[in-house]
Amino acid sequence: MSSRPGRQAPAGAAPGVLAIVLNYNGREITLATVASLLALDYPRLSILVVDNGSTDGSDAAVGAAFPSVRRLRTEENLGISGGLNLGFRVGLEEGWDYLMPMNNDIEVAPDLLRELVAAAEADATIGCVGPKCYYYFGDRNRLWSAGGRLRFREAVTRERGMGELDRGQYDGDGEVDYSNGALMLIRRQAMRATGLWDPVYHVSVEDADWCVRMKRAGFRCWYAHRARLWHMVSPTTGGYTAGRTFRTGRSTAIFVRKYAGPAGWAAFLFWTALALPAAFLRELPRGNTAAVAAKLRGLVAGFRAALEAPPPA
Repeated sequence: MSSRPGRQAPAGAAPGVLAIVLNYNGREITLATVASLLALDYPRLSILVVDNGSTDGSDAAVGAAFPSVRRLRTEENLGISGGLNLGFRVGLEEGWDYLMPMNNDIEVAPDLLRELVAAAEADATIGCVGPKCYYYFGDRNRLWSAGGRLRFREAVTRERGMGELDRGQYDGDGEVDYSNGALMLIRRQAMRATGLWDPVYHVSVEDADWCVRMKRAGFRCWYAHRARLWHMVSPTTGGYTAGRTFRTGRSTAIFVRKYAGPAGWAAFLFWTALALPAAFLRELPRGNTAAVAAKLRGLVAGFRAALEAPPPA
């Protein structure tokens, strides 16, 4: 396993990949994720764990368990985009062919990276590739994502196939609206042309935002069904809580501001007007209406947030 890409790779060598694992207070799941990556059957892979201001000893634990794995630690939580951008800058500076941002709660199939790279190498216009994702807990043949779709509703992203048993219904490779940030493979040239991830999103929708921008830069977003992973949904993001709904509401509003035309705005306002009262009635018996109120506050905060150009690569 390589720790640097090598400027003089042998002719015919596999493209170099830098896996960027983003962790925040997920010591045990991060260790399991790194162990899974180390079992990949890919010859030119380096792993960088970005510790996003954890306070649970994650960074030291990774160093003790995996001395060959590189680490980068921040003093505070920079959000998903801010943390990953640190890793992207390392990968771009070192000249890796591909960057692979990923969550810290992933188990990968041993051939995942070979399949992702093969899909990307087949067409230079493919800027990023995403795998078929399953739920880690419960029935491990139950899909979590088979590529992403965008729509302007109360939630702008939707994972294709979520909750369905895998019966081969998504076994065709093809173009998708976005790849989920749980794990995607990004071509270096696409990152250079598109720029880094937008730090205005603290959590949620940053992956879809980057894919939209990447497409505008002339690349395509691809789904490779033979590449597989299992996602531990969701120890890192929690359930339907006030903290999470505020963040997702804020991110949704920002995305709508950036990309919705007149028809998108109309659809978003219509579906949100239906969804929020329905969520209130659903959460009322659970004593969790504060999460619905937080979603509304998040939407307002997103509409008020200052927008700047994302950082260049």
